[in-house]
Amino acid sequence: MTKDRQRTIRSFVMRIGRMTESQSRAITDLWPAFGVDYEENPLDFARLFGRPAPVVVEIGFGNGESLAQQAADQREVNFLGIEVHPPGVGHLLITIRQLELDNIRISRHDAVEVLRDQVPNHSLAGVNLFFPDPWPKKRHHKRRIVQADFVSMVAEKLQPGAFFHLATDWKPYAEHMLATLDGCADLINESGAGCFSDRLDSRTMTKFEARGRRLGHDVWDLRYLKPETVT
Repeated sequence: MTKDRQRTIRSFVMRIGRMTESQSRAITDLWPAFGVDYEENPLDFARLFGRPAPVVVEIGFGNGESLAQQAADQREVNFLGIEVHPPGVGHLLITIRQLELDNIRISRHDAVEVLRDQVPNHSLAGVNLFFPDPWPKKRHHKRRIVQADFVSMVAEKLQPGAFFHLATDWKPYAEHMLATLDGCADLINESGAGCFSDRLDSRTMTKFEARGRRLGHDVWDLRYLKPETVT
């Protein structure tokens, strides 16, 4: 994906969320240990985490509930979470302290720019993108993060054999994701072209998703792999 320093269309809108005192204090106290500031230089993941290990990026982790559970269950994996909304960052930092997690780092910057500028090519074991904003109105579709250029960039950041896992509860967006990902020659649909994936246990069900399912809302998962060898 070509760098575009004039990029103005973003997939998110900064919301003024209510910060609790404990969340604000967690950012002040814990950001120096777990935060990753944005700069236009590739990260050295082994140095960042203090060890060499597979790295998985989660884009838009919300309050960090799912990400923290993944990190607790897979302590042999390093996780880089990206979220722009401060209350969610503060909530995750509190959870990191409670669970004594040392395999999570957090970025508070635009995920597209973090991937583009800070994540080295062929460095990731996986990317998770769960419940991104579907931007349902047609005039807003250009704001959707899942676009052909974005998918190509993700594929470039993945190691051979790595995964790209997506989920959404908005059917039109699920269909858009499926068509866009199936159109990327550098990724293979694990369930076969044109097919959605079964929900994996590795994707922790959040309270938000559980509530939606009780109300009868469907969720569509997609999982793609980068081939071990190029044919």
